[in-house]
Amino acid sequence: MRVLVTGATGYVGGRLVPRLLERGYQVRVLVRDLGRLEGRPWAEAVEAVEGSLEDREALLRALSGVEAAFYLVHAMLSESRFQEAEERQAHAFAQAAREVGLPHAIYLGGLLPHGEKPSAHLASRARVGEILRAHLPTTEFRAGPIVGSGSASFEMVRYLTERLPVMVAPRWVLNPVAPIAIRDVLAYLLLALERGPSGVVEIGTSPLPFKAMMETYAEVRGLRRLILPVPVLAPRLAALWVGLVTPIPNRLALPLVEGILHPLVADTCRAKTLFPEVEPIPYREAVALALARIAAGEVETRWSGALQGRGYFLEDREGVIREVRTLPVQAPLERVYGVFASLGGERGWLVWGWAWAVRGWLDRLLGGPGLRRGRRHPTELLPGEAVDFWRVERAEPPRLLRLRAEMRLPGKAWLEWQLLPEGEGSRLVQTAYFEPVGLTGFLYWWLLYPVHARIFSDLARAIAKEAESGEGR
Repeated sequence: MRVLVTGATGYVGGRLVPRLLERGYQVRVLVRDLGRLEGRPWAEAVEAVEGSLEDREALLRALSGVEAAFYLVHAMLSESRFQEAEERQAHAFAQAAREVGLPHAIYLGGLLPHGEKPSAHLASRARVGEILRAHLPTTEFRAGPIVGSGSASFEMVRYLTERLPVMVAPRWVLNPVAPIAIRDVLAYLLLALERGPSGVVEIGTSPLPFKAMMETYAEVRGLRRLILPVPVLAPRLAALWVGLVTPIPNRLALPLVEGILHPLVADTCRAKTLFPEVEPIPYREAVALALARIAAGEVETRWSGALQGRGYFLEDREGVIREVRTLPVQAPLERVYGVFASLGGERGWLVWGWAWAVRGWLDRLLGGPGLRRGRRHPTELLPGEAVDFWRVERAEPPRLLRLRAEMRLPGKAWLEWQLLPEGEGSRLVQTAYFEPVGLTGFLYWWLLYPVHARIFSDLARAIAKEAESGEGR
């Protein structure tokens, strides 16, 4: 059976594709940019069609000859007027699918509040399902918050609970919602291929208040947290707070918050009848599984998708903030490595010398090593050696150098340089990592971020400039 997956680089689609392949399905994916597939372990095993949902020719190519198609896309983060974009894309997909005679469309939408006006996001999700069902034989799964390592809903709960020992929350956190583990979502999607078109199917585990979701997370993590519901707190204000404390941007935080303004409880009678094999695991177990995945470094996909590539990006992921800069360098790997491997000690740090000196003085004042340790050799570094207030954690010339901070910090920090061959030159990837401890660490990072951002940007450019000038050591 050949199946099409749209949204294959997203959170759900990125996990569905390898499971389809494991079960022997022939998989075709529709992606805006083929480059988004690079590095995925299943990339070579699928047939890829490049194009968008509004590219009629690409859609026809992607849908031709498939026996089922998964519709796993949304436009919340890519379009300012996402409701219009989602409706337009659903119509385009439905028309092309009907033209080629698609036997079965499988769509993952969202639960709707019973007897209440849904949020703009949930209304848009429902409208997409309505369009697909009007034109095609469709199975429309409606799910509440998806719980899994890297999911937006789980990340929101995790960061709020980890970083805030005391929370003042709106009273609607007492509304019941029906979460569902990502493993169960995938089980339903896979079984839908065997069952055929089934109409609307609501899925979820036993409902519990959003407040209890945070309290349960705290219990699993062994944390003590106090959550105080208050009568009034506007959704937009709550979303701004979520955007500040968590890595979820305001544009996504608002629909997530608006989605729980009213109870979201699944009527799972049809799900139990049509898919008796699936018994959704309890929320507590889903949280424990997600945390185990994170601890083991086995997060398959994340809500933000693949943030790879060039230039600059900043992300807060699995409790570690990463600030990444990449730039091309017209110099061989050995020369570039020689530049950053000789930093520190008497030579200094190329840029902002006074700022490094002040940071070293403050560190000594707080009982840290400061800059007084220097370095053993002006150009050679070995794992375990000290470089000012850093310790060499990894040194793999001419590809990688990672330093671990030993200065006094409310958290853990690393500075890493990685080199990739690019044409006749190199690509420098400089990454600053920070793992904050509690709210103090979180505030420390963001208060100093404007200074750090300027220093690290200038440092990367200075390394590239020196290597290109031929002065690398």
